[in-house]
Amino acid sequence: MSGVRQTTRPVRSTRSTRPARRAPSAAPARRGPGVLVYALLVAVVVVSVFPLYWAVVVASRDGSAIGERVPPLVPGGHLLDNLRELVDTVDLWLALGNSLIVAGTVMVSNVVLATLAGFAFARLRFPGRNSLFLVVVGTAMMPTQLGVIPLYLVVGDLGWYGRLEAVIVPGLVSAFSVFWMRQACEEAVPVELVEAARSDGCSLPRTVWHVVVPLVRPQAAVLGMLSFLAAWNDFFWPLIVLDPNDTPTVQVALSRLASGYYTDYALLLTGVSVAAVPVVVLFLLLARHIVSGILRGAVRG
Repeated sequence: MSGVRQTTRPVRSTRSTRPARRAPSAAPARRGPGVLVYALLVAVVVVSVFPLYWAVVVASRDGSAIGERVPPLVPGGHLLDNLRELVDTVDLWLALGNSLIVAGTVMVSNVVLATLAGFAFARLRFPGRNSLFLVVVGTAMMPTQLGVIPLYLVVGDLGWYGRLEAVIVPGLVSAFSVFWMRQACEEAVPVELVEAARSDGCSLPRTVWHVVVPLVRPQAAVLGMLSFLAAWNDFFWPLIVLDPNDTPTVQVALSRLASGYYTDYALLLTGVSVAAVPVVVLFLLLARHIVSGILRGAVRG
């Protein structure tokens, strides 16, 4: 047996030569906004709030504060005196009441009517829908000054000159409001949800109230704020159709403080500070819905 060679084969290792898989590493934690972002936000807030704060500072001082070389930055002690003089100079409370009636009515009507029209243009099918919507949007491209004379003639024929109806009725709904709520219904109200509600026997008014309104509430809050602000700050049209002595709005009343040869800026800025209070209060009441609407649009964009 010595002539027979025994061949020995190398024994293969049973261990795999492949490298061991590493455990998946945890996803890196997202870093929050840096210091520069917060610094930029603080700077934007300061720049936005400072004019209103400075108006309050000047309103709490006498008339000589506006001419000082170094502008005052700390409120003084003349705010109540300036407020009493303001009330004696112009009928401030009547003007504030008229502006609240006008702006409040315009805000509510724009939200209600624009929501109904926006839902109709977005989710209902009827002949001429797109053409009618183009006509509505096209009216927003016309300058406001072109309609002043025809609108003034209509107001005169209706006998509304010097009455609040002349300011309220033309602003009950706008093309911008309809366009805004139409886009809101397009993005926030699914077609399937509306069809399901209609299939379950829900009438069209109930569908709007129980389905559409809860979904577009943030966008409606933004529209309400914008409508109130536009009506509150309107000066041109109320100056034309209202009597400054009998039915002034707050902007018309404040314009009388700067119509003479000498302007008391402390008195004028006192009126500006008082006129800004309703807008600030409304914003604080609607802030949660407004921020929600803005964030929802940012996420979807």
